[in-house]
Amino acid sequence: MVKQIDFLVIGSGIAGLSFAIKAAEKGSVCIISKVSIDETNTKYAQGGIASVMYHPDSVDKHVEDTITAGHGFCDEEVVRMVVSEAPVRIREMISMGVNFDRKSDGSYDLAREGGHTEHRILHHKDNTGEIIQRALIAKVRKNPRIKVYENHFAVDLITQHHLGEMVKRNRKDIRCFGAYVLDTNTNEVKTVLSKVTVLATGGIGNLYQTTTNPVIATGDGIAMAYRAKGVIENMEFIQFHPTSLYNPGERPSYLITEALRGFGAILRNAAGEKFMKRYDHRGSLAPRDIVARAIDTEMKVRGDDFVYLDSTHLDADELVENFPNITRKCLSLEINITRDMIPVVPAAHYLCGGVKVNMDGQSSIINLYAVGEVSSTGLHGANRLASNSLLEAVVYAHRAAVHSGRLIDKIEHNLKVPEWSIEGTSHPEEMVLVTQNYKEVQIILSNYVGIVRSDLRLERAHRRLEIIYDETEELYKKSILSRRLCELRNLINVGYLVIKMAHERHESLGLHYTIDYPKRRGSEF
Repeated sequence: MVKQIDFLVIGSGIAGLSFAIKAAEKGSVCIISKVSIDETNTKYAQGGIASVMYHPDSVDKHVEDTITAGHGFCDEEVVRMVVSEAPVRIREMISMGVNFDRKSDGSYDLAREGGHTEHRILHHKDNTGEIIQRALIAKVRKNPRIKVYENHFAVDLITQHHLGEMVKRNRKDIRCFGAYVLDTNTNEVKTVLSKVTVLATGGIGNLYQTTTNPVIATGDGIAMAYRAKGVIENMEFIQFHPTSLYNPGERPSYLITEALRGFGAILRNAAGEKFMKRYDHRGSLAPRDIVARAIDTEMKVRGDDFVYLDSTHLDADELVENFPNITRKCLSLEINITRDMIPVVPAAHYLCGGVKVNMDGQSSIINLYAVGEVSSTGLHGANRLASNSLLEAVVYAHRAAVHSGRLIDKIEHNLKVPEWSIEGTSHPEEMVLVTQNYKEVQIILSNYVGIVRSDLRLERAHRRLEIIYDETEELYKKSILSRRLCELRNLINVGYLVIKMAHERHESLGLHYTIDYPKRRGSEF
């Protein structure tokens, strides 16, 4: 089956939906969602979205905080552009029905999170992402020019490679003609031809055993772009959220938002000691890379499985009012956050690298854009400042929609693209091979490529992953496709990229910390 569309959007989080709404003004839009449209990383974002709203805050302060958190590795031009455009994009979201919390005088109730020198986080209680997701879905559903295909999985991007041409990684004229898409309801692979293709597939959290990401976060967009010979960068910078709820076996790990520390909660070790001032003068409100490493160190030195987040000294009524979902979740585990400390551990949370894009979201592949966590824009540098991710998504979705909208009438569908062939394939006899390899990938990355790394650990990870890669590629070549098999293949691809780029960085910088090179190259930032 062949389908033709103007804009193909792969992913249904804040970035993909925001792009789709604006692109629909210029042409037909098809959104591919691997599960239901509302199951995304956006949905699980508790904290909020950062923006300069009132004096004494300023664009310069937000820029400085972002670059400081990113250890000076950010692209300052990008940072200033994103921060400057934030208020306009925020107003658009409000006009779409996103209701951020306000004070009694009508002003926005701005929270503060780690690394921010001012209160600038717009939020809705502790479920901001869910509210944003719901508003955008409602807008998309009402637009007749947008078609949503749930339970559809993008397998591979279509380029000249599928026309029989040799496509090498340094080739400058690689073009994207759409994607092969698996309908997981029927197991049919559809050929979707598009003038513009947008990757909005989110992150890679499920490379790890413990992650705040939903199970769909398997690095699909990055893996597809890599196989299509696109430029990928900065994969070594994986942010571990310092405070996920310690509840072994739960996936995804329940996030305890950084806003709770901004509200006044304090980190303590299992002995009840405040320990963060030993690592950073900002204490519990230090940037995430510093807090995560401090917690990791405390746990290893003491032999503990978790540390505590203490909110028992805060006003009980205000605590419950501002964090109702965290309150309910903890109560379900017999933890009353007004009286009991919350056991927390770091968990894989956000990728600062990805598909390299310019300031309009264009990748190195012609007619292929990437927006949201799948992309590497230069905003986050070596460590993302809290609540800058949703902001990046809406700013780049807007810019990508405007830029591609100007070009759409000049692009033609490539009608020479062949349909997907299943000749010589069959259903794999033992799906346990896929399940077992999936688990092994997570164990390898968790044990060897976590918060603290070394050359020896990275080399071991590479050797072990190479074996799984060979086994999985052999299985892929002879198997009728399944979502689980494709996800495993994608995880292996992104796992390789993380290991490779971590091994090539002979310094400790932001989220990449290695015991073999504990200092940053050159002068300290």
